[in-house]
Amino acid sequence: MTEAALSPAVLRDKGLRAHMAGEPDAAMRAYADYLARVPGDAVIWSNLGALHRKQGRHLQARRAHDRAVQADPWNETVLNNAANCYSDIGLYDRSIALRQTLLAARPGDPQQLALIGRCLRGKGDYAGAIRWLTDALGAHPDDPELHMQLAFAQLGAGDYAAGFESYRHRWRAGEVAPRDLHLPEWGGGDLAGKTIAVLPEQGFGDAILFARFVAHLKGRGGRVVMPLKAPLRRLLGGVDGVDEVTDRQPSADLYVNMMDLALSHFREEGRIPPPAALTIPEDSHARARQILAPHAGTFNVGIVWTGSVTYKGNAFRSMSHRDVAPLADLPGVQLFSLYKGPELAPYHADGTDAFIIDTGGSERDFADTAAMMQALDLVITTDTATAHLAGSLGIPAWVVLHWDPFWVFRHAGETTGWYPTLRLFRQETPLDWSGVMARVAQAVRTRTEDHP
Repeated sequence: MTEAALSPAVLRDKGLRAHMAGEPDAAMRAYADYLARVPGDAVIWSNLGALHRKQGRHLQARRAHDRAVQADPWNETVLNNAANCYSDIGLYDRSIALRQTLLAARPGDPQQLALIGRCLRGKGDYAGAIRWLTDALGAHPDDPELHMQLAFAQLGAGDYAAGFESYRHRWRAGEVAPRDLHLPEWGGGDLAGKTIAVLPEQGFGDAILFARFVAHLKGRGGRVVMPLKAPLRRLLGGVDGVDEVTDRQPSADLYVNMMDLALSHFREEGRIPPPAALTIPEDSHARARQILAPHAGTFNVGIVWTGSVTYKGNAFRSMSHRDVAPLADLPGVQLFSLYKGPELAPYHADGTDAFIIDTGGSERDFADTAAMMQALDLVITTDTATAHLAGSLGIPAWVVLHWDPFWVFRHAGETTGWYPTLRLFRQETPLDWSGVMARVAQAVRTRTEDHP
């Protein structure tokens, strides 16, 4: 029997079963056939939007959720799904309005309270978010998501002591997996005669960013050991305050999470410490010189257009290699890809590698990346680990930010106190990279005019 011969009820059921079975393509086909005949079914429009959202088709998701809300503006599931989609793509006022409707139906719902706070922060209204979330915590003092949203608002506002205190709730909120080390956690004080393990957490960029706080342990009398994954081991092997870098679970008397060293630091002083000094071995410098030797006399620019695809927000902070490819057309400019990961496949497949030379694909670790960065005239990167690496190196580097950036970069301004040498370029319209990349291209033209 053809799809056209199936009854609407059968098509609806077919779509729902495929959706539940994790078969998105089959579900979307059935939903589309069904909605052609029953265009007023808000639940199915909402389901279709949720599928598009999960597949990263955010504008299609918005279209579906718009129709769902129009069809049934009081259905709680429909409103919640639409609010999630609108928040994804920067339609914060629309998301807040729907969540206010949901709060009217379920007063005091902590999830909606937290997500309204998240929307206020996404708008760059840190003060408003802090007020809202603080009030919500008065009614729900133990809710971990409220604490997490407050943490990000406080960090964005520059209240680092309070922000990192709130961020202690990340373990309960599921932001990171809890540790089971069977060791006491250091909470400050003397370390005489003891070995303390400083444990990085989350991504490589976080480790580079927070390595500056290890020096906070100096002068306390203890021995500091830090386990690091292979890509960071050479780069961070000489961080000030570390006695030993290891590739395995260290033997220690105490442990401290690297991000909690920031809390301990800011409890004592408000100054942002300078980035950690990085170690770049000579063989990494030699590799960079060899790669760049044929390109002497050109303005050599390192490019990173995407970060780790496993990071849940990567789709928004990253662009396609096609968005940066027009920079290769600028006179006297040679581009080098510093990216290493699965997004190299489409870059190679369409021949972009002839115009943007792949150096990241053959890198052994971040020490190789750092040496290349130092040898280049300029680095242009999205908000990834390479932004933290470039900022720590203090080299000429520009960071291209999406509309709702990491708290280190805040929501306004061309600089950040965490990395004084970085220049920030901001996306003006959510999901649109063309405008900010046009400004980047003009800035490169200006730089090349001064290049000897």
